[in-house]
Amino acid sequence: MAVAETYQSTLRLVLDDGADVLTGKPIYKTKSFNNVKTSATADQLFAIAEAVAGLQERPLYNIERRDSSEIRQA
Repeated sequence: MAVAETYQSTLRLVLDDGADVLTGKPIYKTKSFNNVKTSATADQLFAIAEAVAGLQERPLYNIERRDSSEIRQA
């Protein structure tokens, strides 16, 4: 049986940077925060993301969490 052990988490804020002048497609910028505690809950990360987004010039579009895991045999 295999098990996955999360060893790294990143919090990523996706910010709306307007629309492309030629195509009209939306443009997004990202801010990433590394070394997030792997034990942090979704509610905790959401609260932090909302607080940090309030300090940004661009409006918040999306909040993402990226986890890296190591899979090994138990």
